[in-house]
Amino acid sequence: MEERIGEAFAGNELLTIIGKRLQPGKAAPDFSLDYLDLVDLAVRTVGLADSAGMVRLLSVVNSLNNPLCQRVTHQWEDLSADLPVHACISTISVDPPQMQASFQESAGVLHQALSTSRSAQFGQDYGIWLAEWRQLARAVFVIDRRDCIVYAEYIADQQREPEYDAAMEAVHQAAME
Repeated sequence: MEERIGEAFAGNELLTIIGKRLQPGKAAPDFSLDYLDLVDLAVRTVGLADSAGMVRLLSVVNSLNNPLCQRVTHQWEDLSADLPVHACISTISVDPPQMQASFQESAGVLHQALSTSRSAQFGQDYGIWLAEWRQLARAVFVIDRRDCIVYAEYIADQQREPEYDAAMEAVHQAAME
């Protein structure tokens, strides 16, 4: 597995990322992520195929316990009102599904939260696994209806927010195709 040193940092701490960067135009790796189904409070698993035909914006954060990651998640929630009809946003973190659901309920966040708590595979496949923190590096991916990456923002500074406008533009472009 490829290691990328110095492509992510927090303050003066350089971090090691495991996995290759994904490039626009390439197929999005499939994934198996968990969420808490609020109907019966059971943990369910979803993959890329579960949102087939949709444009997907994946907002990846370190942890929903982090105030910056909470702010980013709130911002995406606010922007979700401007999504095209066949587009969705998911926030992905290492937090367990129960913690994510608790955050969503207390914060009024309605878009889906997905958990990588069982495995580092998603982080490695998407080139965002932080070896030192055993968390995901912050990133944004837009996946089109054909399951291709059309936008990838790898956020080097773990204390910075993503480029919301650029990601939303990518969602709108992909929705028109």
